Amino acid sequence: MELSSLHRARYGYQPKLPEILREPAADVFVETGHGTRAVSDHEELCALFKHSYGKPPVRFVKGRNEKAGGVLNVGVILSGGQAPGGHNVIAGLFDGLKKGNPASKLYGFLGGPSGLIEGKYIDITAALVDQYRNTGGFDMIGSGRTKIETPEQFAASLETAQRLKLNAVVIIGGDDSNTNAALLAEYFIDKGSGVQVIGCPKTIDGDLKHQYIEASFGFDTAVKTYGELIGNIARDANSAKKYWHFIKLMGRAASHIALEAALQTHPNICFISEEIEAKGLSLSQLVEQICGAVIKRAENNENFGVILIPEGLVEFIPEVKTLISELNDIMAHYKSEFEGIRSFQAHCAWLEKKLSRPSLVLFESFPEEIAKQLLLDRDPHGNVQVSRIETEKLLMHLTEKKLISMKVSGAYNGKFAAIGHFFGYEGRSAFPSNFDADYCYSLGFSAFFLIAFGLTGYISSICNLSAPAREWVAGGIPITMLMNMEQRKGKRKPVIKKALVDLNGAPFRAFAALRDELALKTCFKYPGAIQYFGPPEICDTTTITLLLERGG
Repeated sequence: MELSSLHRARYGYQPKLPEILREPAADVFVETGHGTRAVSDHEELCALFKHSYGKPPVRFVKGRNEKAGGVLNVGVILSGGQAPGGHNVIAGLFDGLKKGNPASKLYGFLGGPSGLIEGKYIDITAALVDQYRNTGGFDMIGSGRTKIETPEQFAASLETAQRLKLNAVVIIGGDDSNTNAALLAEYFIDKGSGVQVIGCPKTIDGDLKHQYIEASFGFDTAVKTYGELIGNIARDANSAKKYWHFIKLMGRAASHIALEAALQTHPNICFISEEIEAKGLSLSQLVEQICGAVIKRAENNENFGVILIPEGLVEFIPEVKTLISELNDIMAHYKSEFEGIRSFQAHCAWLEKKLSRPSLVLFESFPEEIAKQLLLDRDPHGNVQVSRIETEKLLMHLTEKKLISMKVSGAYNGKFAAIGHFFGYEGRSAFPSNFDADYCYSLGFSAFFLIAFGLTGYISSICNLSAPAREWVAGGIPITMLMNMEQRKGKRKPVIKKALVDLNGAPFRAFAALRDELALKTCFKYPGAIQYFGPPEICDTTTITLLLERGG
């Protein structure tokens, strides 16, 4: 294929590493901390992870490790949704293995965890890696969402690992994928296989965070990509001065993307799902908040604005959350009966006898297209797929409806025209920023050292991320340290606890201090495109969120 100039230039970019990871493999030693506990549910998790629970965090320091020069066979998996930088994790792992011993081999399992189960893989060679360095996407080996959870799947995974004589498997993924990594590590130990399992923290949503995991990779690039798009729309709005733009952003469980985008671009309104839930704000209160800003700005002859909406907002609004919960239960309990109904009108008539009165009234108040989206096929957990609910259009509809009634009463005399957007896939496979290129490469290199020290059930960790890359601190932490127990499909299961927006944290407080002014005045900021070449303070800087969290 013909490559762009940027593509060719990015191939040549040499990611920066922490000082310790530049040392010869045999000159790096591991320093261990104290034993650890899970986020909660200590006893249950200790019983589930008999062999791997409570291990200490580790960091790499100068010292001697004679084992580092041994030949290693390692398999790598990309799991879950794409995130910028995944290829650089593989590149860092590959370069680390070859640095340890040129005879070491790296196998890429195709299509996610199913590749390990089914034994579908390719040899990852220097020529192959060089085609994907510093590029976006997961197309080197593909990804998938298969979970390794049945006895047969675990046994098949072990059979594949033993057939390839693997020393370790590296799973690059989010919270569910790394939970799977911990379970696989425990299984391999229990079977006495000697196969190690290491995880790497990936998700653009930014909700895989911890004291030792300051950021999940891909978040930096994704929010900078969205920031550019939002800034472009804000500038267009300020030029045309006639549209309100309702922009939905990725982030089902947490609002980190929306918060960072707000700090970057200064929209008129940005809803934070965690705050909505904490305050118990109703859908009508959110609409009133939007209308208040629309009216005030109209008084200044500014009939335009920008509103940011997290993807998962609807699940945090109390009455909508109740409605969705009722629908999930009804559709699970009466599955065959529901599926036998063909028309939307018939579905509505059927639901009249099943929904509680408040939920029925709310459901009937929604535009038909939104109500239909609430009835779409459920995800594997039996829950509504919120990414398919056009929350931005729901808020546009309800806002317009309320403003029309206010015009009739004389409370509003402005003009309101709205446009909806959803920015999601645009950010998942972008060329990684310099920060993500460096961070991911370091995560892969760190994963190699974790393997070289014989560790398993660990997730690669790079800390001190607000400093220059040479000052980053490399190591790893036990995955069980991130876990709690949650109800899934009627059973309590171990999962990595999602990190939500901290309403007492510096990033949210910085946004909260601005928002009254932003609602009334046009204070848009225009971040522009991601910069790859130029001064470090422009090209290598990370997110505002991380800088604020680190006291920058």
